[in-house]
Amino acid sequence: MLTTMRNLKNLGLIALLISLYCMAPLALAGGPVIQHWTTDRGLDVHFVRTDSLPLVDIQLTFDAGSARDGDQPGLARLTSRMLTQGAAGKDAASLARAFEEQGARYSTTSGRDTASVTLRSLNAPRTLSRSVDNLARMLGKPDFPEDALERERRRMLVSLQTSRQDPGSVANEAFWEALYPDHPYGNPPGGTEHSLSGISRADVQAFHQRYYGIANAGLAIVGDISRAEAEQIALHLEQALPQGQEAEPLPEVEMPTEAREIRIEFPSSQTHVLVGQPGYARGDERHFPLYVGNHILGGGGLVSRLAIAFREERGLSYSISSRFTPMVVPGPFRISTQVRSDRTEEALETIHSLLNELRDEGPAEDELDDAIRHITGSFPLNLDSNSKITGYVATIGFHGLPLDYLDTFPERIREVTGDAVRESLRSAIDRDRLVTVIVGPGAEDNGD
Repeated sequence: MLTTMRNLKNLGLIALLISLYCMAPLALAGGPVIQHWTTDRGLDVHFVRTDSLPLVDIQLTFDAGSARDGDQPGLARLTSRMLTQGAAGKDAASLARAFEEQGARYSTTSGRDTASVTLRSLNAPRTLSRSVDNLARMLGKPDFPEDALERERRRMLVSLQTSRQDPGSVANEAFWEALYPDHPYGNPPGGTEHSLSGISRADVQAFHQRYYGIANAGLAIVGDISRAEAEQIALHLEQALPQGQEAEPLPEVEMPTEAREIRIEFPSSQTHVLVGQPGYARGDERHFPLYVGNHILGGGGLVSRLAIAFREERGLSYSISSRFTPMVVPGPFRISTQVRSDRTEEALETIHSLLNELRDEGPAEDELDDAIRHITGSFPLNLDSNSKITGYVATIGFHGLPLDYLDTFPERIREVTGDAVRESLRSAIDRDRLVTVIVGPGAEDNGD
């Protein structure tokens, strides 16, 4: 019996390894080949042909995130959610059934920079054609029914109430507001009770016409189809979309003029701590040394400096990380953790000490080598499925990154030097302008 169980386990492991190998031919051979063209009406298209699976992944990305909410926070997210609630006379259930009959999956998401609509379908011509037709109907002829609008509004209001019971959500909202006090990034994507109650069906329709058009769209297609078939998909979706109007450039981000600490009393078991400031925008040449530097600081999991200090040396926390989030304009750099309330000050001192040390002295040679080896060694796992490739290709298209970005990423990482890490961290992080948010028991809101 034991021998049989071992054999079954071995067979399962072999099957898993074979499936992973089959799913990752692009990763093993290098980055995917990205084809790019612009349609007659101006739709920007990026296409990657794969043959590992009989699937096609499609993502339309729009410059329609919460940064476009204006004085109506929550409008972008509400519009995104309403796209699935009925189109061309089909209600939400009928629309969902139309996709399900083809075995297709679809979703909508909305962030601060972008809103996106995704579709996964089998590549059989008839199935794919019907799935794309349903997608075109959903994007081009949404009904925005009043009853569905009220239902989604209530769900967002409930979500707001729920988030206020979560210390992590409270800390995150306070952090964005403090980093971007006079910038669209500082507005809550989920809206407020006041803003959500004032959004009408006409507002949602106007937002859709304004931002869900060709002028603000990018299309990524990844799958087992030909270039000609991809062009037909692009044409079909293009014909369904309004032209729209290109969104205005986002305002510049102003750095904090001084360090700021915000304490919010909350009856939680632990204290949530966020430390950071605006970082850098997509396309910044410092991206690669900052990527490596952050990996060493807190982005590399258990082997990062912050994790070793907090978990192994001081027993402060099981969870701490750091991250740069490059966006259209400088997105945040943040260090986040949860600690026992009586050790909050020790945690802050440790964070500042380790950040300043890496910023001032740069990494040790063995640290740098280990980080580069880990980043480049694990990078193929980022390309081991169609959906992951689609996400990367959509990002490349939206931010105008080079088409060979995925090909050259490992080499650019290998070129990073310790001096480059140090100088980039010095230029990107001003120790005298860090914003700190503390949410937990015993925290008093001093506002400065």
